[in-house]
Amino acid sequence: MLKIVLPEIPNLTDIDVYTGHNGYSAIRSALQKSPDEIIDEVKKSGLRGRGGACFFTGLKWSFMPKSNDKPKYLCVNGDESEPGSFKDRQIFEFNPHQLIEGILITCYAIQAKVAYIYIRGEYHKWIKLLQKALDDAYAKGLVGEKMPDTLGGNFFCDIYLHKGAGAYICGEESSLMNSIEGKRAYPRVKPPFPAQNGLWGNPTTINNVETITNIPAIINNGWEWFSKIGEPKHPGTLLFGVSGHVNKPGVYELSTGVLLTDLIYKYSGGVPGDKKIKCVIPGGSSMPPLRGDQLEGVKMDAESLKAAGSAIGTGGVMVMDEDTDLVKVLARITKFYYHESCGQCTPCREGTGWMLKTLNRIIRGQGTSNDLDLLINVANNIEGNTICALGDAAAWPVKFMIQRFRDEFEKAVQREIVIPVANKVHSLRNSKVPLANIEISNTEN
Repeated sequence: MLKIVLPEIPNLTDIDVYTGHNGYSAIRSALQKSPDEIIDEVKKSGLRGRGGACFFTGLKWSFMPKSNDKPKYLCVNGDESEPGSFKDRQIFEFNPHQLIEGILITCYAIQAKVAYIYIRGEYHKWIKLLQKALDDAYAKGLVGEKMPDTLGGNFFCDIYLHKGAGAYICGEESSLMNSIEGKRAYPRVKPPFPAQNGLWGNPTTINNVETITNIPAIINNGWEWFSKIGEPKHPGTLLFGVSGHVNKPGVYELSTGVLLTDLIYKYSGGVPGDKKIKCVIPGGSSMPPLRGDQLEGVKMDAESLKAAGSAIGTGGVMVMDEDTDLVKVLARITKFYYHESCGQCTPCREGTGWMLKTLNRIIRGQGTSNDLDLLINVANNIEGNTICALGDAAAWPVKFMIQRFRDEFEKAVQREIVIPVANKVHSLRNSKVPLANIEISNTEN
């Protein structure tokens, strides 16, 4: 089975082991070509971003202005705060030098002299491991000012680790840049886009950790080799982080287009107790969920999941069996996005709170069918009306979970509820009344 990002080589974190397995040969090859040739190679490979949006990597690199004399920067997004996503830390732990080499090639292609790896602040263990690998690369002259002496040519760049402070919003590219600049992590209005106005007003490219780690393999083996792996419109391998109700949760590197049912039953060992699957979220908690009875034939790639009504996201597959309370699951997801909203946009700041309050009311047994329609309405008013995609991330689980599991949510609400009425004259205090018959006066006596 092909492993591009996480090859099964013992002690690959050791720089001598990495170089002994053809490590840092790709950067040597890249330096023999022009930056435009490298960008064209990545374009033709079909590599798409692994951070959630699935944008074409080579195309993104080509947006970097060539005639601009301003400093250019690369930001590598290792914030990994999406619930259900835990793939990038596997690279930090088991293959950090391939990431570093990918950064060097990317910087050469876009002519950036400085790269920042923005890493999740809670990843204490992985920060130390990555810093050790980076220090070893500097000591060998493979990073920094000694690069021309070691690798030839005159190109060099520096790489810095930047620790986040635990905010989910920093995974959004413009918030990430504000955080690096020492500002509050508010998303920026776009345009201008980072390639025109990024770090400190300079051209900047942002890529995910897994995306960058694919680059050395593409340079060593050629774009044709990579483009033939997996699905033609979304080639390569993906790191799938499988969690929830499976016997063998973990990270699996598989070719794109693998069947979702194979990922669950063949690679992840199936569901404990051979229970039925009620729900699967295929790409991290913000992606639309799929019903368990509609998984047959669904492939794990961007185009197939789009056709199935969801998205690949970060490849974080969350499996829920037949006994799962989806109302509580949705409330927990909604609480996360409510807590992590930066508060800049009113629809997200207020709407996430309204959705959480409504879901908690349903859990307390005080919800009605009208509340389900209200939740969808609020979600629709958040979606597409915020500066960044956190609004959509909060809205999609609510909207699609209720629409696709309406029967489940209807069981959690009731036709009659107990409502405390402040107006004692009408004698409705704490009475059980059908909703359609309740008329409450605002007059206090």
